[in-house]
Amino acid sequence: MRTLTVASRRRAEMIDITAAVARAVREIGVADGACCVSVPHTTAGVTVNENADPSVREDILACLGRLAPAGAAWAHAEGNADSHIKASLVGSSASVPVAGGALVLGAWQGIFLCEFDGPRSRMVHVAVLPA
Repeated sequence: MRTLTVASRRRAEMIDITAAVARAVREIGVADGACCVSVPHTTAGVTVNENADPSVREDILACLGRLAPAGAAWAHAEGNADSHIKASLVGSSASVPVAGGALVLGAWQGIFLCEFDGPRSRMVHVAVLPA
């Protein structure tokens, strides 16, 4: 397993971590299997989505903002209930096949750390389970 450290710059953003995850997969050295990417945080998530057009990320964040708006009358006293909800909707992990020691992603796919309560420093765990 490898642990990446990713720094966010805004309260909400989707950070492309594909290259860092691919590097970790190569370092781990498992030729074929499944890569699990996970975050041990309750206000961040991981997703696989389009990485060719940045407006897709903007649309995803805007939609999540409408579903769970910041500053709404949430019961959670810390002021970041919307971040917890968004992280639950996105999920804390994603799995990607590995073949020949490389991630198997579609032509337009990337792996993203989804920050919902930044800016912060986040850990991303990368593990490869052999086939």
